[in-house]
Amino acid sequence: MNKLNVRTPLALVAAGLAAVALITAIWVGVAVSKATEHDPRITAYAHGEAVTVDPFMFCTVTMQDCRYGETTELAVPSGLPVQLSLPDKIAESPWLIQLIYQRPTGEQVDRVLSFADYPERARALTIESQPEPDLRLIGIEVQLPILARDTATGRESYIPHAAWSIVTPEPDTTAP
Repeated sequence: MNKLNVRTPLALVAAGLAAVALITAIWVGVAVSKATEHDPRITAYAHGEAVTVDPFMFCTVTMQDCRYGETTELAVPSGLPVQLSLPDKIAESPWLIQLIYQRPTGEQVDRVLSFADYPERARALTIESQPEPDLRLIGIEVQLPILARDTATGRESYIPHAAWSIVTPEPDTTAP
């Protein structure tokens, strides 16, 4: 009868660990492949606060399977910027940003930014909250547009198939 040498138990332990690692890797791979994909989210940051912005509306590019959410609030003091962090799914697509400003009279002024205004595939954007002394940012909407045609008139225009909405009120400075 042969005596077991030290190498045999070590080889068996190593083989067992390799088998456990392989089974774990396969299990994780299957679980990840079956995980539901989440809609892309934007991160917005201003004045020391960061918020995650879920889609306000998210449809396929054929405008089907639409899901609707809510507008996210981020308090932004006048004069301080808002920083947006875009996930790959947005940064790698043609996007538009609708900025809504308001004058002290209540008049709204809309401005539009697009992917063409930034370096290719920009993921971090800075939005001015007060580009002029009498303008204050009150809202931001990031959109993924598609070309749509009115079947009655044949007129073409862009409509968003996905949008992320942020309202930017002044912070409450009266609270203690």
